[in-house]
Amino acid sequence: MTVNSFFKAILNKSRISRLKWHDLRSTQPVSRIFGRDRGAPIDRFYIEKFLSENRNFITGSVLEIAENRYSKQFGTGVVAYEILHVEPKDNATIVGDLTNRNTLPEGKIDCFICTQVLNFIYDFHKAIEGAHHLLKPGGVMLATVGGISQVSTYDSERWGHFWSFYPQGIERAFKDVFGKDNVKVNVYGNSLTAISFVKGMAWQELTEEELNFHDPDYPVTITVVAQKNL
Repeated sequence: MTVNSFFKAILNKSRISRLKWHDLRSTQPVSRIFGRDRGAPIDRFYIEKFLSENRNFITGSVLEIAENRYSKQFGTGVVAYEILHVEPKDNATIVGDLTNRNTLPEGKIDCFICTQVLNFIYDFHKAIEGAHHLLKPGGVMLATVGGISQVSTYDSERWGHFWSFYPQGIERAFKDVFGKDNVKVNVYGNSLTAISFVKGMAWQELTEEELNFHDPDYPVTITVVAQKNL
């Protein structure tokens, strides 16, 4: 299945009732949990689109944090599904702290899928260094970070929601670690999807054309492909 047909299949699933747009004038959000009670969050559409478009990197020894959902969904030729957690968990294959390289194995991972994690790490610069440490020479980190967004209360109450990013800032942070020629940053979102995401609408309430129109001035989701030098 091609990338386009993959997303057309998703979009053609039955939609929930469309929101009446005058409801957006309310000072209250439609949902305080990113639209999960209405469908799927808008940023998840962009994250999965990004991973589908870069699935050629998801091979060999593949790492995710806390789970291996995307490794299994998008990976091909995966020989090891690795799961990183800061505390011992039944499903964790690596126990370590991304901000502390001494707790992490060096040069073990071919592809590190790191979606919506850096927003919740105070010292995200150290976390990028930790990710670089984990990768084999030539290994790739596929990262996504949130831009325009509501606060994630669930995360802020547990470990903190410290940052929202803009493209220039996260690009510079990655280039400082991986090198300027080894980082590619892209932006997903537009003014409509930004408003909808902040209000808590689900992506099923928007059209394919609305979701796929990209305006760099309204970064909902920022993606990073960063490769470690050989």
